[in-house]
Amino acid sequence: MPSDLLRMVEYGGCSAKISPRLLEEILSFLPLPYDPNILVDIDTHDDAGVYRVNDDLALVFTTDFFPPVCRDPYEFGQIAAANSISDVYAMGGKPVLALNIMMFPSAKLPMDDYAAILKGGFDKATEAGVRIIGGHTIDDVTPKYGLAVIGYVNPGKVITNAGARPGDLLILTKPIGTGVIVAAQRLEMADETDINEAKRLMKLLNKSGADVMQKFNIKGATDITGFGLAGHCLKMAKASRVSMTLNLKSVPLIGNVYRLIDDGCIPGAAYRNLEYAEKDTSFGTGLDNNLKMAAFDPQTSGGLLICVPELHALEMVDELRSAGCLSATIIGSVAAMGEKPLSLVD
Repeated sequence: MPSDLLRMVEYGGCSAKISPRLLEEILSFLPLPYDPNILVDIDTHDDAGVYRVNDDLALVFTTDFFPPVCRDPYEFGQIAAANSISDVYAMGGKPVLALNIMMFPSAKLPMDDYAAILKGGFDKATEAGVRIIGGHTIDDVTPKYGLAVIGYVNPGKVITNAGARPGDLLILTKPIGTGVIVAAQRLEMADETDINEAKRLMKLLNKSGADVMQKFNIKGATDITGFGLAGHCLKMAKASRVSMTLNLKSVPLIGNVYRLIDDGCIPGAAYRNLEYAEKDTSFGTGLDNNLKMAAFDPQTSGGLLICVPELHALEMVDELRSAGCLSATIIGSVAAMGEKPLSLVD
């Protein structure tokens, strides 16, 4: 019988990220190297770094790890790997190689659980066509797992969070609410249907969405993780020097997320995300508070937020749904820079 990993953590998954405000402060002290082959660095707070090898090949390099977001070790490994690989997909790349990153409390958890986490990561990486060729493990009081991932991309087809343009529409490929459901699970307020659906979505690779993005020659996208839909949308708007509007009634939610928020199942990270974004966000008159908090809910292994020219938006939604992104939906729009970079409306 595997251990209940949730008993060992206070925050799980991408809810464990530090606040976006603190992250920006930390990154302001980090010197940026100059190299003409660095195509994407931390300057725009993008999903991954991109380094040009030659005219036809660039490397996409990223890393991500976090504490458990579910009870089962094998499923935790799957989710953590899917989340780590997602950054490569968000940049338009093909993930190829990875290294394990593991923190494991050897005095608290049996080796069978350690093996199950690694097996979950290996199986999900294999599904993505990624070869795990090594890694590093340290003894720590809280289990944590993730990957450092390298992918390939053509230098002319890199997708960044600075690629949004006025007139684009915003498409989201997965429903949101994983942070709320994990919080509700801890409080024993979530039903098994919602828990299982949240885990299914977190394990779902963003590969099909990435394939469709390349078909439509998309220039701007990001994946939705710990800063929530609104937080990542704001970062994209700032990087692209545009304004974005999210129509929150169009945003798909997982199962009973709306009711769970109404019952008070709101992760602490959602409030940190709101605090970060508040001064740069215009809130519509009479905005539904539950939908507002859902927009700031920290996601783990969330979907892609894609900027697509309006002319191709409906066709792209159809393609995404046919490719397996069944919840793909137009949820907002991009305009020239206005008074504030982000607007949330019903």
